[in-house]
Amino acid sequence: MSTKAIHLELVTSLTTDGFMSALHRFVGRRGNVSDLYSDNGTNFVGASKELIELRNLLKSQSLEQKVSEFCQERGTTWHFIAPRAPHQGGLWESNVKCMKNHLYKSLSESHLTYEEMNTLLIQIEAILNSRPLIPMNDDPFDYQALSPGHFLIGRELTSVAEPTYDHLKDGSLSRYQLIQKRKQSFWNRWSNEYITSLQKRSKWLKEPSLLREGLLVILQENQMPPQTWRLGRIIDTHPGIIRVVTVRTSNGTFRRATTKIAVLPIDDNM
Repeated sequence: MSTKAIHLELVTSLTTDGFMSALHRFVGRRGNVSDLYSDNGTNFVGASKELIELRNLLKSQSLEQKVSEFCQERGTTWHFIAPRAPHQGGLWESNVKCMKNHLYKSLSESHLTYEEMNTLLIQIEAILNSRPLIPMNDDPFDYQALSPGHFLIGRELTSVAEPTYDHLKDGSLSRYQLIQKRKQSFWNRWSNEYITSLQKRSKWLKEPSLLREGLLVILQENQMPPQTWRLGRIIDTHPGIIRVVTVRTSNGTFRRATTKIAVLPIDDNM
């Protein structure tokens, strides 16, 4: 809840056994938890088959009994959000919904096996948990930012270097290369949207923090490898209306338009 780290599990069916198996895998990989929060079955009133099956699953007595036994053994408290109030689950739904939308677009008409889909989801999980959240400290020569990955494994999440497959047709790729191409497509779509979400428009939202020297920012670059964020510190804001800033990174100093950078979230009183 505090780090917004994401964990994705692939299930073959919306059944009680499938749900409990996914829950056991989660606890096995992440450790036991004291509180679990989830949607309420009455929130799923959509017409799609998946939503109807999920609502029926959450309302079933067999699942309720197994979840109760699971929680009693581990001292876990299960919290359901209020009925017909899906907005109360916005903390987790915002990132999950974003992930699903980009995943559908990235998959296109690909048909993946269970192992291939699971591999892709775990790589996407790493991408989502690599996103910069806040500066690690106020050192003007430190270009590191805290990410959900730091809270999961104690350091930033990195990926194996891969060539770019965007320019190659699917038919010429192996199954492994196809998965990497889908991952790269997801990264390009999602990372651009994440950076854009940090570039808030003051007309509709509260007044944004003024650009000033020392702020840690993300530089918007094209064709960056997955899980690679280019971070830098603003070292100069030019007189007048600030439209261009000078940013220092670990690779040198660059001038960038303010539309090509995004300031990491900071406290309002800073």
